[in-house]
Amino acid sequence: MSQLKERRRHPRQILSTPEVGIVHPHYSGQKGEQLTGEGHDTLLVYLLNLSEGGFLLESLQRLEINTDVDLWTRPPPGKDWQAVHGRVVWSEPSPIKSGFFLLGVEFLKIASSAERKRPAQDPTKRRMYPDDLQFLITSPLFQSIPLEAKCPLLDRMTPIHVKTGERFIAQGDEGHSFYVIQEGSCVVNVEKNGSKHAISRLRSGDVVGEIALLTGEPRTANVDAETDMVLWSLSREKFDSLCIAYPDLLDFLTELVTRRFSTEKVTANKTVGKYLISEIIGRGGWSIVYKGLHKSLNMPVAIKMLKHDMAMNKDFAEKFHNEAKTVALLNHDNIVRVYDIEELFRTIFIIMEYLEGLPLDYILYRMPRLTVPKALDILLQVCTGLSYAHGQGIVHQDIKPANIFIQLDGRTKIVDFGLSCPPGTIDCSLPGTIYYMSPEQIEGETVDERTDIYSFGIMAYEMLTGQRPFLEDDPAKLMELHLKKDVPDPRALVPDLPYELNYFIKRATQKEPSARFKSVWEIIRDLQPVADKLGVERRPDTDQRRKMMNLFLFYQDEQQLVLHKLIEDFNRQVKEIGAELKVTTVDKV
Repeated sequence: MSQLKERRRHPRQILSTPEVGIVHPHYSGQKGEQLTGEGHDTLLVYLLNLSEGGFLLESLQRLEINTDVDLWTRPPPGKDWQAVHGRVVWSEPSPIKSGFFLLGVEFLKIASSAERKRPAQDPTKRRMYPDDLQFLITSPLFQSIPLEAKCPLLDRMTPIHVKTGERFIAQGDEGHSFYVIQEGSCVVNVEKNGSKHAISRLRSGDVVGEIALLTGEPRTANVDAETDMVLWSLSREKFDSLCIAYPDLLDFLTELVTRRFSTEKVTANKTVGKYLISEIIGRGGWSIVYKGLHKSLNMPVAIKMLKHDMAMNKDFAEKFHNEAKTVALLNHDNIVRVYDIEELFRTIFIIMEYLEGLPLDYILYRMPRLTVPKALDILLQVCTGLSYAHGQGIVHQDIKPANIFIQLDGRTKIVDFGLSCPPGTIDCSLPGTIYYMSPEQIEGETVDERTDIYSFGIMAYEMLTGQRPFLEDDPAKLMELHLKKDVPDPRALVPDLPYELNYFIKRATQKEPSARFKSVWEIIRDLQPVADKLGVERRPDTDQRRKMMNLFLFYQDEQQLVLHKLIEDFNRQVKEIGAELKVTTVDKV
């Protein structure tokens, strides 16, 4: 640092957030290292600080001392772009960011209006100007890109100029790049049975060919320029190489998929396997949930998509798969059903039962507290679902109001088994929400059914008193309270709370797992009598009844042999999942 201080002859203004700027180096012969790629004569940089005498830049490219440069910057943010001429006076590797260089640029003069003017485009060069950069960095699509990855990503994008009538994407060709439209418009059309069918028009700000980044599959349509166009292109190969250095860039893929499902009007492009996407209905830290429809059965479904930074993390993706497999095996009225798993667009989708109603956290936000009968109704239903899951060897590990869904008919469903794991597992997945975490989860110890019972007790306290037991938002302090402080007596807030409920909460939230209820059925045993006394009509379903599905198959005599073979194959698959198929033949209908 002393070396840097000796160079600073003028007071420096250090920017709290680096600004992205543009450098056009003036190379002379073989002097200076050329930018990667032919014709790349634009260098995107971060402006770190400035003074009357010059600028400190952070660059992906080292420039030789005495290299003259044109520099466009916009400090402070929101002001007009400035164009200056400068000269590199020192250059060295960044001491804190691998692969970057610090450039000390001496101010020479302000560029004239003529020099600031964009010249005629040279198709042999990749040259970016402030209006190009402004367009890209303010595009909603690029808002998901973290600051440290903006320069590396934009530095790999290439401008393409397309003439009116020119086809720049051809149906059936290999997809290796996607495009952001800066200027002009184009028409997307599909060729089928010798005819061309126009399906959409795209304009400035739209993205086209993004399937190249998502799947790399052949192009599914033609794209023809309707006017002269300016596009910015990025190849899948360059993007994937960047993601190794900047894993947060994977959020860009999630944004591409979300944008595709949210704005694309073409039905075929809003599908996930057999399911048609309609709208976003929820967002979480690692997933997005869409409302969808089974296309052939016309059945509403919920579709949970794993965000790409998680989907491309092998360990977490495996856990996400396990969630689907785990919940798919659970068949209970108080647990959300999982129907299917799809792997598309470089991520994983879980197809689930679509629920109409409200999550419990929203209900608690809107109401001071629940009445005792209403709370008992919900608590006993959750108990029934949890007891069933525990009987299958599954611990939910994230019981909280947001994961309890109340349907329109009052039926309660436990959702989001993303943290589920076998009993006795140590650190099996991500920690549960900290407001409801058990002491053993916080300390990374073994979890079992009693872990869910602790979180369930905390949730019950909130339902019946209108507030959480520990009114602390600082994570470290909150964890300390869960570890060392007893949950307050609920009767201090609700004096007329029935004894059975008060006892349940105090015992369920004991610090030592051995002091809690041994099983959820013990809770049902204690709470059912008071529920009966208060007139709660819904009773836990202690015996999971077998269910029956009717299918009607209409066929001709000549189809009978083929159908018998299909039914035999189907029967084998039915038996594999523990179900039973009965076939009855009716001669005439």
